[in-house]
Amino acid sequence: MTQAPATPRATRRQHDRAIVALAVPAFGALVAEPLFVLADSAIVGHLGTAQLAGLGVASALLTTAVSVFVFLAYATTAAVSRRLGAGDLQAAIRQGMDGIWLALLLGAAVIAVVLPLAPGIVDLFGASATAAPYATTYLRISSLGIPAMLGVLAATGVLRGLHDTRTPLYVAVGGFVANAGLNLALVYGAGLGIAGSAWGTVIAQCGMAAVYLAVVVRGARRHGASLRPDAAGIRASARAGVPLLVRTLSLRAIIMIATAVAARLGDADIAAHQITLSLWNLLAFALDAIAIAGQAIIGRYLGADDAEGAREACRRMIQWGIATGVVLGLLVVAARPLFLPLFTSDPVVQDVALPALLLVALSQPVCGIVFVLDGVLMGAGDGPYLAWAMVVTLAVFAPVALLVPALGGGLTAIWAAMALMMTVRMLTLWLRTRSGRWIVTGAAR
Repeated sequence: MTQAPATPRATRRQHDRAIVALAVPAFGALVAEPLFVLADSAIVGHLGTAQLAGLGVASALLTTAVSVFVFLAYATTAAVSRRLGAGDLQAAIRQGMDGIWLALLLGAAVIAVVLPLAPGIVDLFGASATAAPYATTYLRISSLGIPAMLGVLAATGVLRGLHDTRTPLYVAVGGFVANAGLNLALVYGAGLGIAGSAWGTVIAQCGMAAVYLAVVVRGARRHGASLRPDAAGIRASARAGVPLLVRTLSLRAIIMIATAVAARLGDADIAAHQITLSLWNLLAFALDAIAIAGQAIIGRYLGADDAEGAREACRRMIQWGIATGVVLGLLVVAARPLFLPLFTSDPVVQDVALPALLLVALSQPVCGIVFVLDGVLMGAGDGPYLAWAMVVTLAVFAPVALLVPALGGGLTAIWAAMALMMTVRMLTLWLRTRSGRWIVTGAAR
């Protein structure tokens, strides 16, 4: 008996269930990650101002490293989900192992650079004479956990590609709890000070990496996938990651330019900018969760040679992105009287931040489309286009932002430039999505 084709409503419900099942746990894992730094800051802050300042410098460097190497998760998700869609679990896990080996090699290279050069790196970032020794201590010890940290990124990509976002959530929450407990025990119980905080974080990261590796190794053995490093596979993972690295560096450059320009405007402007940027980053977690779902879902459809299913999923995720953006924007507008006093009691800073926050609220639907389409094209393995589009966006944003002080603009003008940046990203991604050139089916792009 021939099965009746699914109705449009049933198809939408199917996509909705898949998006929610992947996005909600992914959001929880994304939110749990910054809590590491918050826990360290709360514990180290009671040691003294110099220790907290040193932690601030070192953690900023480590956070930058995570954002630069996030392509390990993104590229692995796309590659693994394609092979999952093609029905070849052995090849999917093998691809994931190549990404993990690449992460470990990159981590070892970072250690080789950071350990001897830590004092110079800290000085380059302007740490004071009192804070620099603490920053150097924390950076050197924490660098020992970078291979584990990058391994966690790659292993997270493997599980996301296999449509498992629950395990990363459980590991992230467990890692946060372990990190907080170890920090308290080593900083105060063992009397190690800021070094104890660094060791606690390293141990927690290694524990997380061990859990991930146990899950991946178990899957590899079940499906007969080799665990040995494969030079060709590692090179392929690196090639897939390079365009995403260019994309990430361009985005980081945009944020750094905006912050540098705000700093030139005065203390009130940079303080208000920090508040606005913190909110912008928080909102990005919610939107990025949908993008992560998009990476896994699109990769699986394309791997299964289902181009129409990929198009339908893309359309539905765009609707999710717009709706989520509208809700987030309304929440920002409604919560702004409560949000600003949490960060500052200075009425000048509040007045400067208010119009910038309104711009952030208005731009959220655009941000929703951008994050979704970014995830769709990542899931399709369309990294070279994403790199090119972000470089173009940077080329548009940089002169506009740098002209703000010369033209007498303030923080509102900077965030208007940020809204322009997101609009340019939306246009470049929308044009690519509409062209259909991203739709390349098969187990590998």
